[in-house]
Amino acid sequence: MTDHDEVAVVGAGLAGCLLACFLARRGHRVTLYERRPDPRGGQAERGRSINLALSERGLDALRRIGLDKQVMADALPMRGRAIHPVSGPLDFQPYSSDGERAINSISRGALNNALLDAAESAAGVRVVFDHRLTGLDPRTGDMTFQTPAGEVSARAAVVLGADGAGSAVRGQLLAHAGLRESLDFLDYGYKEVTIPPRDGQFALDPGALHIWPRGTSMIIALPNPDRSFTCTLFWPTGGTGSFASLSSPTAIERHFRAHYPDLLDLAPGLVEDYQRNPVGLLGTVHCSPWQSGGRVALIGDAAHAIVPFYGQGANCAFEDVVELDRCLEETGGSWTAALPRYEERRRDNTEAIARMALANFVEMRDKVASPVFRLGKKVEHALERALPGRYVSRYELVSFSTVPYAEVQRRVRRQHQVLGGAVAGVGALLAGAIGTAVMRGRRRR
Repeated sequence: MTDHDEVAVVGAGLAGCLLACFLARRGHRVTLYERRPDPRGGQAERGRSINLALSERGLDALRRIGLDKQVMADALPMRGRAIHPVSGPLDFQPYSSDGERAINSISRGALNNALLDAAESAAGVRVVFDHRLTGLDPRTGDMTFQTPAGEVSARAAVVLGADGAGSAVRGQLLAHAGLRESLDFLDYGYKEVTIPPRDGQFALDPGALHIWPRGTSMIIALPNPDRSFTCTLFWPTGGTGSFASLSSPTAIERHFRAHYPDLLDLAPGLVEDYQRNPVGLLGTVHCSPWQSGGRVALIGDAAHAIVPFYGQGANCAFEDVVELDRCLEETGGSWTAALPRYEERRRDNTEAIARMALANFVEMRDKVASPVFRLGKKVEHALERALPGRYVSRYELVSFSTVPYAEVQRRVRRQHQVLGGAVAGVGALLAGAIGTAVMRGRRRR
């Protein structure tokens, strides 16, 4: 790049700030454009956080810019799921075979602020707020922004859209560059409520991700450093027991008392939170291609937003940044070569985690409460201990490794095939042994 060339990153969220840090490290001049005011000067949007579960893929990216220790200082490790039935005792299900590995609950806002500070302090990075992208010519890099002072124009050699599921950059590519997209929304939404501290302490075990599975719906709770829990309700948007069917305080309280009785005591402001906080949408974004002419590209949720049920949205976006950085290194900094290579390497993996996230929704809301599921997990952990490195569960591969998501799916299929063959072989041996014993018994008679 020459001195007058610049990279524009649209969106100063998690992926955009991390990307600015990586690009600055490579010596690029970067302008980071954000449509919101500076989030460090105000409060987070109410009811829209979905706390992050930061795991190995995200930590790997943070380590590369030396930010992992700072971020992890406020993280709360969760070593398993605590299942809350309608009645009866809690059931704790560890994530790993040794019970020690953990995913980490962290505030989205706190992580965003840490990354924003890091980007702003990096050499060659400029951050501008209150700039909403309204126009982009993918051929020239000419951009138009709406600001409080009016319309502003800018130009960049490369434009990278890190502006989330509702990406304005993707919208411009859709209008001008032949991009195709599909948005697959679930018939479910989400709403947040809060469990406050009790006598200054956590009201629940902070070492677990808490789940209230109810078949067709569920609630999860993640701990916060202030000793509260953020609860997220994942409920149908229509029908009985849905967000649409519960509006009055009496109906809300009656529903919780019937299906989530312990939450009423844990969250005294539950009804007020429920009525005040919005319902968010849940869906998957598919689009193609992610880049245009080696000059404009999408990254993170802008390219492939997924549902949050594997806790991999931010982790996956951070992996995008690492892969793009790797492609730039391999191509000698050539954007025209690096951007298509980045898309080629990441597409199958993002499609794989999108599928796994949808499947995990069914597991979390329905299967985790099943005795058969619990037995299966115990068998799986026993196999991991008996065959270390040879048999690894899908959850551990996704959350505690950087094995590509598509390879995780292939490896799990192979493991199941081998395991199925072994079980069939044992069954055949047993059947043969039983048959032999029966024949011997007949001859004796």
